Amino acid sequence: MTGAPSAGQQVTDWPRESPPPPLPPREATFPPYELRTLANGLQVVVVMHHEQPAVNLRLLIGAGAASDPDGKNGVAALTGQLLDQGTTSRTATEIAETIDTIGGILSVGAGTDLSFVSVLVMTDSFEFGVDLISDIARNPSFAPAEIERQRQQVLSGLQVSYDDPSYLAGVVFGRLVYGSHPYGMPHNGTPASVLGITRDDLRAFHETHYAPNNALLGIVGDIDAETAFTAAERVFGDWERKTLPSPPSAELPAPTSRIVVIDKPGSVQTAIRVGHVGLPRASPDFLAFDVAIKILGGEGGNRLGSVLRTERSLTYAASADMASRRFGGDFMAKTDTRSDATAEALRLMVDEVARLRRERVSRRELQNAQAYLAGSFPLTIETPNAIAAQVLESLLYGLDLADLPTYPDRINAVTVDDIQRVTRKYLQPQRLSIVLVGEASAFVADLPGVGFDNVEVLSIDELDLSRADLRRSSAADGVPRPSRLAP
Repeated sequence: MTGAPSAGQQVTDWPRESPPPPLPPREATFPPYELRTLANGLQVVVVMHHEQPAVNLRLLIGAGAASDPDGKNGVAALTGQLLDQGTTSRTATEIAETIDTIGGILSVGAGTDLSFVSVLVMTDSFEFGVDLISDIARNPSFAPAEIERQRQQVLSGLQVSYDDPSYLAGVVFGRLVYGSHPYGMPHNGTPASVLGITRDDLRAFHETHYAPNNALLGIVGDIDAETAFTAAERVFGDWERKTLPSPPSAELPAPTSRIVVIDKPGSVQTAIRVGHVGLPRASPDFLAFDVAIKILGGEGGNRLGSVLRTERSLTYAASADMASRRFGGDFMAKTDTRSDATAEALRLMVDEVARLRRERVSRRELQNAQAYLAGSFPLTIETPNAIAAQVLESLLYGLDLADLPTYPDRINAVTVDDIQRVTRKYLQPQRLSIVLVGEASAFVADLPGVGFDNVEVLSIDELDLSRADLRRSSAADGVPRPSRLAP
């Protein structure tokens, strides 16, 4: 039998009512940089960071999935995947073996607003790295065999993704929030659209969007500015500028209340996603609104986690975050809960969104969020790769590079009044897009009882992400179903 603790023993009550205080802020020094624009319009930024004998070269193209041609969703993503799968002078095997030989790292791909090529090399391989990034970006071969191999990888990935409730919840949420805007289309396309992509589609996308006046080049690391600019001029100076198409519309649909349930029989949990359109990254209110969302469900705050996990034991994790894009964005709260608790968890999530708008946050909540955001900033500028990401993101979104080093100060300048102002201006709890993916029979009947009517229920076989109503038309019988992709 255990007796009472002795006088020398320290008694601690668990769990604690509050987290321990944050560590003292760590000083962050942003390295020096220079920015120039070549005659053909290519913007080049060089950041001198001599702590490691390495250089990161990152080329961003200002076109991604949002620039996919109508009916050709997935073209930007497939184009990005194929960049390192052979050029007019190198095979895919030669590229892979060469980068391995010098101990470098090569990555390619495409996001919503951009496509990219990134090469990390040791300083003594800098010239090789510059040559490689230029060749990959400018001269992809789009070899038919590689196209088919990558296409099958995408289709296999979609096969797996359509069985993943988190993926389904995320892509359906995007369709609800953005409607017919390109931001709402699945990044990798749909099985039908991927099957329809041709080599000519890929070449046309590359020819249209890959241009120096639609690109940013970041060179970050153990390099001096003149050496870097000279190398950039050598490999990119003869790249001809092009007439660019209009970018995706900056007009996003207004928030509209809609509740969609994707029925996934056999699921023991429900993936829940709640939110609506947010702010463009360049908005002067973005920073304050981002802090507000961190209080709702981010590190240093997380009201959702406190209510859903700590108080009600409905989930292992709950969070909320902002998605930043050039012409807009969204905020999304998410969690996964057991099927029979779906209605309760959803009601609590929506109530917390409404409370954030209705009530002033406490000074302590704001300070905790600020401490985390400002305190973690030094980690985002520790390596050449991390610095390159920060710098190029700022340029892509039209932000002032001079503001980068002042991020902690700007975060700490946000006030409780700022939080109240932006939440009342931008949060619309009555116009939330809501997605539930799970076994519908286990929770749909409970939703009206907690205030959620007009629920749309779709089976996975009915789901068509290319359509605004999300329902597969009868005319689409010949199109492969998501759960039964063509081999």
